[in-house]
Amino acid sequence: MTQCTPNEIRTKGPGNREIVARFDGGDITSDAGVLLLGAVEERRGILSRLAACFSDYRDPDRVEHAVGELVAQRVLAIALGYEDLNDHDKLRLDPMLAAAVGKVDPKGVKRKRERDEGKALAAPATLNRLELSHPELVAGDRYCRISLDQDKVDDLLIDLFLEAYEEAPEEIVLDIDATDSPIHGMQQGRFFHGYYDCYCYLPLYIFADDHLLCARLRTADRDGADGSVGELDRIVGKIRESWPATRIVLRGDSGFCREWLMSWCEANRVEFVLGIAKNDRLLREITSELEEAEDLHDSTGEASRVFKSFDYRTQSSWSRSRRVVAKAEHLRRGANPRFIVTSFDEEAWDSKALYETVYCARGEMENRIKEQQLDLFADRTSCQVMRGNQIRLYLSSFAYVLLSELRRLGLEGTAMSRAQCGTIRLVLLKIGARVKVTVRRIWISMNESCPYAALFFSVWNRLCPT
Repeated sequence: MTQCTPNEIRTKGPGNREIVARFDGGDITSDAGVLLLGAVEERRGILSRLAACFSDYRDPDRVEHAVGELVAQRVLAIALGYEDLNDHDKLRLDPMLAAAVGKVDPKGVKRKRERDEGKALAAPATLNRLELSHPELVAGDRYCRISLDQDKVDDLLIDLFLEAYEEAPEEIVLDIDATDSPIHGMQQGRFFHGYYDCYCYLPLYIFADDHLLCARLRTADRDGADGSVGELDRIVGKIRESWPATRIVLRGDSGFCREWLMSWCEANRVEFVLGIAKNDRLLREITSELEEAEDLHDSTGEASRVFKSFDYRTQSSWSRSRRVVAKAEHLRRGANPRFIVTSFDEEAWDSKALYETVYCARGEMENRIKEQQLDLFADRTSCQVMRGNQIRLYLSSFAYVLLSELRRLGLEGTAMSRAQCGTIRLVLLKIGARVKVTVRRIWISMNESCPYAALFFSVWNRLCPT
C-alpha cells in the first residue's frame, strides 16, 4: 500500500474548534538558541580554527561555500541534534542557521544557480566532501578537493584545553577509556569484538575533567589500551611545554593496567591510578578484610567497606613491585572486592581516600563519553572508509567542545553548570522563533512562552559582557 506524506493534519480540538496543522509557517526556526553557540564561537574561535586545519584545493571562482562555512554548518547542526547529512536537505533553508554560519545572504536570494535560490547553505553532497578526500590524491581529485590535517586537529584540542586556564593548575587528571562504536555495514576496518558482542570500531578517548583531549578511531581487533602511550606521549609533551610544573595523573580502568603503560608513566613523571583485574593471589591478600566486611554488613545490614594497601608484583609480566589498594566490600548480594594499582604512596594518599575520592571519580569520564555517543552522534561511523569516519568523529568532538565551552563560560554558577549536552540543547538551543531578514537586520522573534528566557539572557550576558 502506498504511503503518502499528508500536507496537513486535522483533528478535533477543544470546544467546537478543529485543529489544522501545516508546515507552512514560513521562516520559523526551532533552533534560535544557536545564537549562544555563535557567541561562544565569537569568543573562542573554535570553528574557525578547526576550519584552518583543512586545505581547500577547489577553484575559488566556482566556490559558493567556503571551508569555514561548511565546517560551521556541519558542527552546529550536530550540536543542534541533527545527526545525518540528509538533514541538510531542509536545514539549508533555515536562515537562522545560515546567519550562525556567517552567510551574508541568509535567505539565499543571490545564489548563482536558479535551483539553489532560497537555499543559503550547502547541500549534503557538498558537505560530504569534508569527509571523503584522500590527502595524497586531493590536489588532482575532481570532486573531493578538501583535505584535513589530522595532526593539526589533535594539537587544536590540546590548545583549547590549555587556553581554558588563566594560570597553570597544580594538578590535572587525564582520564583514559575505550568504548565501542557499532558498525552496521561493510565499512573499512570492520571487526567483531567479543566483549561488546558486535562488529564495531574501538575509539580511544582522553579527557581532562570536561575537556576533550583525544578522540582516536581504531579498529576493534586490538587491546583496549593499544596506542595509548603514543597519544599520552603527544598530549603530555605538549602540556608540559606550557605547564612544566603541573603534576599529571593518569586514571583508567583495568583495561589499561599494562606493564608498558605503567612503565611509561614512571619514566615520564606521570602518576597513575589504574584498576587491576582481581585474581586468586589478590583475593588471598584480603581474606581477613573480606571477612571483616561481611561481619560489618551482617551487623548493620548496610553495605560495608574495608580497605587495605600492600605491595604486589605479577609472576612474570610486571617489571617491579607496585602499590595495590584493595577494597573489600560486602553488599546485600555478596562480596564485591575491587583492586587498583597506583604510583602514589601512603603518605600522598591513604587507601580509602585514594579509592573513593580519586579512582571513583573516573565515572564522570563515562558521562562525557555518553554525551559524545548519545547526544552528539560520535558513533555515527557509517562512512565507507576509516579516514572518513575519523573525520566524522572529529566533527562530533568539536560539537562537544563547543557545547562544553558554552557550559563552562555561560552556565558556571547556575543550576545547569553540570548539565549534559543533551539537556543544554533541549533547554537553551531548541527554542522556536520567527525569522525576518531585512536589509539592515535579522529579526529573531523567540517564543514568548519559553520557560528558560531568563536563563537564556543570563547566559548571553556572561558570553557577551557589555
